[in-house]
Amino acid sequence: MSSLPKHTSVASKATELTTLALLLSLLIVLVSELPSEVFSPASKSFFFAIGAVGAWRYSWWFVQALRSVWYNRRVFPQMRAEADALGESGKPSELYVLCTSFRIDPDVCFRVYDALIEETRHYGVPTTIFASVSDQTDVDIISHVLQEHRWPSHIEVRYMFQKGDGKRSAMAEVLRAISRRAPAPDALLVSMDGDILLEPGTLERSLSFFALRDDLGALTTNNSAIVTGNDATKEWYDLRYAQRHLVMSSMSVSERLLVLTGRYSAFRADLATHPDFIDMVENDHVEHWRFGNFKFLSGDDKSTWYWLLKNGWKMLYLPDVYVSGFEELPDRKRFFASTTDLMRRWYGNMLRTSGRAIALGPRPMGLFTWWSLIDQRLSMWTTLIGPIVAILVTLFVRPSFIFAYALWILFTRGISTSILAWQRGRFSLLWIPLIYYNQVYGALLKTYVSFRFNRQKWSRQGISAGEPGDEKAVRRQRRMGHLLHGFHVCLMLFVLTLATGVLKVPDATSLKILERAGPVPSDSAALPDASRWLASRIEDGSGELRLPAGELRISDRLIERLGASSIGEATNLSGSPQGTTLEVPPTLIDRLKDAQGTTPAPGDLLSCTDQQRCSLDLHDTRLSLSDLRIQVQPRHG
Repeated sequence: MSSLPKHTSVASKATELTTLALLLSLLIVLVSELPSEVFSPASKSFFFAIGAVGAWRYSWWFVQALRSVWYNRRVFPQMRAEADALGESGKPSELYVLCTSFRIDPDVCFRVYDALIEETRHYGVPTTIFASVSDQTDVDIISHVLQEHRWPSHIEVRYMFQKGDGKRSAMAEVLRAISRRAPAPDALLVSMDGDILLEPGTLERSLSFFALRDDLGALTTNNSAIVTGNDATKEWYDLRYAQRHLVMSSMSVSERLLVLTGRYSAFRADLATHPDFIDMVENDHVEHWRFGNFKFLSGDDKSTWYWLLKNGWKMLYLPDVYVSGFEELPDRKRFFASTTDLMRRWYGNMLRTSGRAIALGPRPMGLFTWWSLIDQRLSMWTTLIGPIVAILVTLFVRPSFIFAYALWILFTRGISTSILAWQRGRFSLLWIPLIYYNQVYGALLKTYVSFRFNRQKWSRQGISAGEPGDEKAVRRQRRMGHLLHGFHVCLMLFVLTLATGVLKVPDATSLKILERAGPVPSDSAALPDASRWLASRIEDGSGELRLPAGELRISDRLIERLGASSIGEATNLSGSPQGTTLEVPPTLIDRLKDAQGTTPAPGDLLSCTDQQRCSLDLHDTRLSLSDLRIQVQPRHG
């Protein structure tokens, strides 16, 4: 496995040390302040929701990681040895390069074409480079590069000016121009962006795989980033490439991928010049029950991938070949807004294509690839379960649960970072918070986009598409998207409140108590008697009971109904966050203790909190009381 290019952008040592100090401080605070009650039986809903879903999600992630290791350590090295052994016989008779540029910085443009010309010159195969440019300045720069390389005789450069309506039309024009040249049967096509720097040996180390495999339709390579921006931006890009490396390696075991990256991918020329392939690149669209028929703006790499997938062609990822992208956020000073714009575009491309790919079924791609596509859609919802449950339980059950959740985040994301770093060949502590940011905020964006994936925008080219031309139709579509999105979110919240016990379905007795609960009546005997309800719930073995808001009372009936039988495990009885007062008769005073273990006197008002709990003895079991007030009735007569 080759190492990262030396010019890969990474965070400074000062930033890494600062992050280390902050993470250690956070860990010390969490461990030292973690209440023991976090691990009480009342926490079972929290740990089930977080742990069970987390176990499912991370077990799938570890399957991907193990497959990635297997591919990088066992499968690919053998393929690499076979491809390198082909030597000159592994080269095509001719090569075409499609390079699209749109308002690329002149310095970047020069470096890109300087590396491209050097690579094709060294590769030694008759090569035609189609430079799809947007400005005469690009032509002048490329001409200068050719002059510096003394106009290699086996390299031809043809210029095609873009219309400015997006990358798809520019690619389609080039592909038609290539098809008119009648490429040789073994000709290959490299499709790359105009801000991608080819590392030395890229062509020689990647294109020989086509000679090795007749059923290989396309391949793509590893990526690194040359970033203009702060340390967080540098590590955000490198983290994304590290995650991409793991997933791409795993998918290559099945000889299928989830995308053919537009930064750099190679195709068989006869496939890339097929009329259906060109039409899909230029006019890819989807028919949707709510949005109608709308054309795709970006995501050409998803269209080329889908065409090869449905036609049964295999794909490969080369982990030891790097191309370096010149990366920069749309607005360097606004990390959150810029990453939001980028992720919305990427996730929109994914969602617009994955549905129809799933509809193909597992036959043309294999079961693992097919399930991976389904998991992309499931994960955007399951990822949100953890933070939502943590918030619900923290607000309505135990505030201390937030400590356990924070520890869970540090532990799981720390392990993920270590595995990614092992495979990437470098480690950054910034990845720990950035992984969580990508996962949770990314999931929020995916769910948002999934109800609005017709809305498309390309920030660099300043164009948008996908919505109807009529303003009323646009408003109608957007309102329906808001309604459907809100319904699904509310349904998820409702299910999670039931699953965590924050909201419980009341039984008949509970409903009666709730109906009669209200202002304190002048006659205390008119208060709802919760004795029967409490006794039945205690006998059911409920470890955590919660009373409704308002004024309730218990009587000797509670002891009578329980009898002398052993209740078993201790029961916690808590009040509502909106306030609960429990009235106790003087006949139960001897069984009641305040936080100091003292028996109250008739007429006393006890305040039982989570830290200062009261107790009520029920035969051989003690009922723990918290978050409520206890009014002891005075003796009469």
